[in-house]
Amino acid sequence: MTHFAERCGIHTAAREAACVRLVKRIEASGVELVRMAWCDTHGMLRGKTLTATAAMRALLDGVGMVGTLMLKDTADRTAWKVFEPGGTDDLPGFAGAANLLLLPDPESFTELPWAPRTGWLRCQPWFADGSPVPIDTRRVLQTALARLGEAGYGLKTGLEVEFHIYRITDTRPQLDPALAGWPGLPPEVEMIHPGYNLQAEAMMDMSDEPLRIVQRTAQALGLPLQSLEIELGPSQVEAVFDATDALTAADQMVLFRNGVRQALRRAGFHATFMCRPPFPHIMSSGWHLHQSLVDLKTGRNACLRDSPAPDTTALDARHTLSDVASHWLAGLLAHARGMTPLCTPTINGFARFRPNALAPQAVLWGRDNRGAMLRVVGGAGDQATRIENRIGEPAANPYLYMAAQIHAGLDGLHQQLQPPLASETPYAGGSEKIPTTLTEGLQALESDAALCAGFGDDVLHHFCRVKRSEIERHAQAEDKTDFERREYFART
Repeated sequence: MTHFAERCGIHTAAREAACVRLVKRIEASGVELVRMAWCDTHGMLRGKTLTATAAMRALLDGVGMVGTLMLKDTADRTAWKVFEPGGTDDLPGFAGAANLLLLPDPESFTELPWAPRTGWLRCQPWFADGSPVPIDTRRVLQTALARLGEAGYGLKTGLEVEFHIYRITDTRPQLDPALAGWPGLPPEVEMIHPGYNLQAEAMMDMSDEPLRIVQRTAQALGLPLQSLEIELGPSQVEAVFDATDALTAADQMVLFRNGVRQALRRAGFHATFMCRPPFPHIMSSGWHLHQSLVDLKTGRNACLRDSPAPDTTALDARHTLSDVASHWLAGLLAHARGMTPLCTPTINGFARFRPNALAPQAVLWGRDNRGAMLRVVGGAGDQATRIENRIGEPAANPYLYMAAQIHAGLDGLHQQLQPPLASETPYAGGSEKIPTTLTEGLQALESDAALCAGFGDDVLHHFCRVKRSEIERHAQAEDKTDFERREYFART
């Protein structure tokens, strides 16, 4: 009798060897529980916690999960009528809340530094017949990277993530059974620093306790943390990571957000990756995605130009970027409106797109200009030459965010698109605007033929339907701030 992993076609000799090593490690480590986690549409980790013995069996046999977990909006409402005839005709395999199976990657095992004798494994969902679930967002990025590989390139990305940390002063609003809601309230909090003193050492010292927890958690998880900084806004901080391949970076972003939330919570702090927490005088948080193409044959930075192209100035893309990277840049611009909801997927996040706020407002690029949507960094002969996309919010699903870059950039490559001149005044009028609402962003996404073809109709239909469930409930909410407090601040 074959195991489920074998029926899925992924259990190679190398995986078998990895499973054997992991079993020995678990048995020797004293780990008692293993969390089997997968990333949902919203970039949040879900899963089951198994005993060590059951987890070792699950390496080959998988562990069941209810399929509706893949159909939830941000309030955990199921966006499909799974128990009604025809309710999931547009999403085969999910009728009746049928079971899916999670299969773990044995190479992903880590012991959680904040949870004694607890291990963690990254999983991906499969249908019971052994076929992959196409709307699994990690698989979406894997598919996009395979397309990019066929063109001869890989994608290297660096994470630069802003978020907020607060000290918890009262857990009763969140844990009082008389106040339970769907979704519930967050705890009451106070700031860890007063803000408006960018990168001040005094603010860093004031925030030392929670930032030490962030540092130690990230490093214990094996994440390539480079720096922690005090951002401009009250209680706002930033983490910067070394660049790595896109799939690894996406995995690291999921693990980082999950880890720091839990480790900080145990120490009495509330971390949120919500773009604009529900307080006055707040500064928006962004997720700036640095990206460069890698030539798979040579390993060379394919964005690098040895010398400026003839007859160009600093405002020409080809003055700084290779021809390939110039096409990539043009593709990102051509599909910027459609990719916006994949990079900024919450209603709250669209409030960030305002002028003179170090956040983009228009579809344009700039030469080392932090007001532009796309910031080109580096120069001819500079090995670190890259493109920074500043459109994302830190709550974004990293697999979808990065896949959007690939499908947009590939279209620029295939069509050999050329970008316009760089902008030196990114907040001036006259340029095409980034969508101003999630609704407008979804409409732009659905009308973008290249993104629809790249992601596939099923993936985008699923994403848009889940997000429209969120939009409909927001429209019906009498108190919009309370909606965002419960929906985003308490959970994101």
